[in-house]
Amino acid sequence: MKRVSTVTVRKRLVAVFLFGLLFFVIIDARLGYVQFITGDKLLEKADASWSRDIVFQPERGLILDSEGEVLAENVTAPSVVVVPRQVENPEQTAERLAEILQAPTEEVLESITKSAMSTSIRPEGIKISKEQEQAIRQLKLAGVYLAKDSKRHYPFGNRLAHVLGFTGIDNQGLMGLELYHEEKLKGEKGSLSYYSDAKGGRLDFFADSYTAPLDGLDLKTTINSKVQTIMERELDIAMATYQPDGAMAIAVDPSTGAVLGMTSRPTFHPEKYQEVDQEIFNRNLPIWSTFEPGSTFKIITLAAALEEELVDLEDDHYHDRGSIAVGGAKLRCWKAGGHGSQSYLEVVQNSCNPGFVNLGQKLGTEKLFSYIRNFGFGTKTGIDLQGEGNGILFKPEQIGPVELATTSFGQGVSVTPIQQVMAVSAAVNGGFLYEPFIADKWLDPKTGKVISDQEPKVKKRVISGETSKQVREALESVVAKGTGRPAYVDGYRVGGKTGTAQKVGPDGRYMTNNHIVSFIGFAPADDPQIVVLVAVDNPQGTVQFGGVVAAPIVGTILEDSLQAMDVSLRTDGLDKEYLWPEEPKVEVPDLIGMKKDELTELLTNLSVETSGKGTHIIDQSPPAGSLLEAGETVRVYLSDKK
Repeated sequence: MKRVSTVTVRKRLVAVFLFGLLFFVIIDARLGYVQFITGDKLLEKADASWSRDIVFQPERGLILDSEGEVLAENVTAPSVVVVPRQVENPEQTAERLAEILQAPTEEVLESITKSAMSTSIRPEGIKISKEQEQAIRQLKLAGVYLAKDSKRHYPFGNRLAHVLGFTGIDNQGLMGLELYHEEKLKGEKGSLSYYSDAKGGRLDFFADSYTAPLDGLDLKTTINSKVQTIMERELDIAMATYQPDGAMAIAVDPSTGAVLGMTSRPTFHPEKYQEVDQEIFNRNLPIWSTFEPGSTFKIITLAAALEEELVDLEDDHYHDRGSIAVGGAKLRCWKAGGHGSQSYLEVVQNSCNPGFVNLGQKLGTEKLFSYIRNFGFGTKTGIDLQGEGNGILFKPEQIGPVELATTSFGQGVSVTPIQQVMAVSAAVNGGFLYEPFIADKWLDPKTGKVISDQEPKVKKRVISGETSKQVREALESVVAKGTGRPAYVDGYRVGGKTGTAQKVGPDGRYMTNNHIVSFIGFAPADDPQIVVLVAVDNPQGTVQFGGVVAAPIVGTILEDSLQAMDVSLRTDGLDKEYLWPEEPKVEVPDLIGMKKDELTELLTNLSVETSGKGTHIIDQSPPAGSLLEAGETVRVYLSDKK
């Protein structure tokens, strides 16, 4: 028998030991790797395969006006949830659900036979109507459930539609404030997590995990619902009267940049946005549209010339011959033959193009365009809405004598309405250019406490307070004595400027008899608290002029808004200069205590309507001091007792 040496045995034992040691090292390393490196991932996978989550949707935050009135809220609208394993007759169930939900039967059948714990029928089974809910409940279909859900509701219909925007089928913001402030409005989902076996049976020996949903924050806006209602009403009237291609209106507080109201035509209902063309709800005209501003842009040229002390409105004069020659082009005044010799204040009142060309030439290209940019043109204002436009200015290398001249009176440049409103606000508020905003405060949905608020943001100061005062006075004279007279409001000091801009056609040429007419006004002129812009696109059946179409609309909006805002009447403003066939309004005298026989001598320009019997007047309507158009009616109440 062969004998194995001790050395050989020893070597074999060492080899076995080393092999065993290496084996255990590898096992330990693998265990360590699994435990410390991939353990968390594997645990997550195992947990995911065992656990089931029931998701709880948060309530979307409300959107409120400046006084707390609800503009956007949530209403109950259940959704259909199907548990496929519990459905007893899939074909019959699919047919009945399809009929109620008005969905293709094949698609419903495919949804309710999926290999899943639960499924939904999208989109027809999401946020169904009350009638559909009742019909499904009556059927008592096995495996078909109605889950609590909600949808967005806008109590005022199409009012403020472009600003509020709308939400999608899963309550996600798609347009307007709903989209811009989605992160704060949407909240965070909650869930109830439990463990189940492979067949879906609940494993009771594991504890459930519940995470409560976190509701979205409520948004309090700067919108003044009274002002908004007035603007909506006036645009509806304008659309019915002039049948234009479109119209828009904006109102802001010039001392803060807060948007008080904003509306566009055509409009839509946020809950029925699918029923209108996408171009309608995608285009919030006050911030999106760009067009040549026309004469409203002259306010910027005026402010720049006054700030540079290039002209004295009272003492300096300009002779208007009806046109001015610039760089081989003849630029005409709207008045054939011109205005003749006039002070520069009258140049402003008469909206004289050659006069403003002269002011632009005094400023020069560099200074005029520097002021234009400082007033915010050519860049977005930063308003908290999606889709804002930049506007279009001439590039420096493109500016020649003609471009300088036309820019001086608002032709050849394109601006957005929101840029115009903020620029004019800066011109009349003391010279401060603000960033416009709509989201004012964020509130806790349960307590109503303010979590954060928006402070007014001054971008820069563009002109001095003294220059701003001169601009206000000049624009007040435009309304009292110039082209803006239709915007005059008795009892309030109103300033403003008309605008009539030709539209450019597809061929790049100006269109004939197709203008955007506008008026931008502010009040009170001594302490502006509201600036309003109205623009009407291609009005029909009228002279297409801003003073004829847009100025009266702005005047009405200002008058009613100032009263709604409890702004005090003024008695120290400029009196309106009446032109034939206009007539001054008649002040109603105090008739109480007089005899009926004395009325014929007193009310020669007013009609009288009496109520009651007797010889003495005991009451009247409207009250003494009211201003009426000649021929309007005063009602008096008679009695035998004084």
